[in-house]
Amino acid sequence: MKDIVQDRISRMEDLQQRRMLKNMMTGVFLNLVEYQDDLNRKLERRVFDEVEGDDGKHDVFTALCSREELDPIHEFLYPMIPQDAEVPVIDMKGIVDALAQKEEVLLTTLFLQCNYSLIRQLLQSDREFQGELLTTKGRYTVKVRLKQNRTYQDQIEKLYHVFITNSLPWRTVNHPYIHKFVDVLLTGCDGELEETEEISQVTVHLEEYEAFKRMNLIPLWNIQKLELKTGGFPIPAEDRVNYEHVLPLRKTGTRHGYLVDGDEENIRYIKRTQDEITIVSPRDKSDIWHLLQLAEPVDTVIGKLDYDVISNRKVEGFIGKYRHKQDQRVRSKGEIIRMTQAFAESKMLELVDYELVESGVGRSVTYELNPFVSDHVRSEQGKTRMLLRFRSRESREENQFILEDLMSFLVSEIQLAFPEYKCEGEWA
Repeated sequence: MKDIVQDRISRMEDLQQRRMLKNMMTGVFLNLVEYQDDLNRKLERRVFDEVEGDDGKHDVFTALCSREELDPIHEFLYPMIPQDAEVPVIDMKGIVDALAQKEEVLLTTLFLQCNYSLIRQLLQSDREFQGELLTTKGRYTVKVRLKQNRTYQDQIEKLYHVFITNSLPWRTVNHPYIHKFVDVLLTGCDGELEETEEISQVTVHLEEYEAFKRMNLIPLWNIQKLELKTGGFPIPAEDRVNYEHVLPLRKTGTRHGYLVDGDEENIRYIKRTQDEITIVSPRDKSDIWHLLQLAEPVDTVIGKLDYDVISNRKVEGFIGKYRHKQDQRVRSKGEIIRMTQAFAESKMLELVDYELVESGVGRSVTYELNPFVSDHVRSEQGKTRMLLRFRSRESREENQFILEDLMSFLVSEIQLAFPEYKCEGEWA
């Protein structure tokens, strides 16, 4: 617009009129044009800042460590359950009451460092094992059985609902360790326990599974809870009904990802920029908001973990990024292979082939990682099975026990992309 005005003024032959028009345009019109251009630039910047790209800020990193080696000031890994950092105290009164009513009661939780196929076989057998309780009054022989631990899987389900509340696409959490935790349930005791006794040691003998037993291990991930207060007073939103609560992120770190952990009725939608999060909410008072911080990993030399850090991060190249931009999916073998190779942890496995077969019983070694993601359109009954056959590319012996869990992660991601099939993984 400025160029047009300048061109029209320069064409005027009468210098007196040119001077008058120039003064008038400079004093009124051009200032209005600059003001409008500035508003347009701000609007454009706001629109582009609100577009959330797949920048990896919401990737989940997971690991495992012993309670004794837990670093409370680790750069990016935290216990999935903060209470796990403390030595658990066994409720003797609860045990005595349960035994009196001939009910099972949780005694402890342990980790089985073996393939998931063996764990599934063990749990399905519903076997009983011998154990021993050492208390302040003596030793007791007990009977126990094992049950799949669901505590950490429930945390992932809660995380899924937080993603949905934040209007972010869900990506399967790749935590190969949490499905190997089992609860030890006390079913019987030779002798009568008293409430005044204190348990100092719990011993469980798992017979042929004893070599896989690990105690006092804690699953970790890069998520921690934060509380942030609105920076200033809430600003009335453009709809004149809700309010904008601006949460600055400079103090907590702009390189990390953030999720608002709140009730859906208090969150209309969320706007994200590099330095702040804006929550549009019906709440009209400045308040404290609960957030989940997904810490960005950093390389560290001190405090190396005994178990590898695993993630659901993608390392897509140009083709993958272009496909996401165009929002197109080619349903072919090449597309399925590309999907599995897009993840950083896919280097341990290689997709060899896939086959579509009618529903039935196969040799699947995988399990569903997203049972909480429901499909209200299709019925699970009668679905055609998509059998995905993998080959191991991992040479390190210490990671062999998580290969079936990594396969389950890749199969679960393919399941999200192909909901019309029942996807299963097996060894080629």
